[in-house]
Amino acid sequence: MSGHSKWSSIKHKKKIVDAKRGKLFTKLIREIIVAARLGGGDPDKNPRLRAAIAAAKAANMPKENIERGIKRGTGEIEGVNYEEVNYEGYGPGGVAVLIECLTDNKNRTVAELKHIFERHGGSLGEPGCVSWIFEKKGIIAIEVDKVDEDRLLEIVLEAGAEDVRNTGTQYEVITEPSDFENVKKAIEEAKIPYTLAEITMIPKTTVKLEGKQAEQMLNLMQTLEDMDDVSHVYANFDISDELMEAMAK
Repeated sequence: MSGHSKWSSIKHKKKIVDAKRGKLFTKLIREIIVAARLGGGDPDKNPRLRAAIAAAKAANMPKENIERGIKRGTGEIEGVNYEEVNYEGYGPGGVAVLIECLTDNKNRTVAELKHIFERHGGSLGEPGCVSWIFEKKGIIAIEVDKVDEDRLLEIVLEAGAEDVRNTGTQYEVITEPSDFENVKKAIEEAKIPYTLAEITMIPKTTVKLEGKQAEQMLNLMQTLEDMDDVSHVYANFDISDELMEAMAK
């Protein structure tokens, strides 16, 4: 599993994100607005909006905030017009970094990204320089002591999962994006708890980091995720579970 996926799982488990609820709400509202603008305000007919609403509810966002975000997206009430734009770069040790943004000012966003990369031992790259390294997949992470592997395999493969990987500490259930909801529903109906479930970009190869470079990379990831304009950050680094846990505390 890439270091980013490990970090995402730890954040979910330790609820690190909840300590920054205001910043999280900003990101969630932007996603609701864009999803409603692109696919309409009916979540039953708009899978992206449905996922955004589910994420907002999981973060305990008030219902009126969600409804207002949808109306801004559909144009029923005025609001800021956010644009989807991706950026690519390199972190410490040559790690590939892909950043998805929702911004109302691309000049501001790219200037801030350049500054962050330079401050953390990386550099912003040209479009297409690293995106080929990543594939869009669904991933559901389950701790190994929560379910028997044979039982898990039977449930998820029947539901349409592509693969199940055992990292030693957890199982990674990998799906095509179109099969993600069916597999997640099957896991939930089997009452198997998971620490992470999301559509993400999984790297085809990873770069092993240790020591100072590992610390720099995690600091880069956290700083990028703290940007209001950034919706998702993906990277192809890998570090040990022990080091990841120690740095996440």
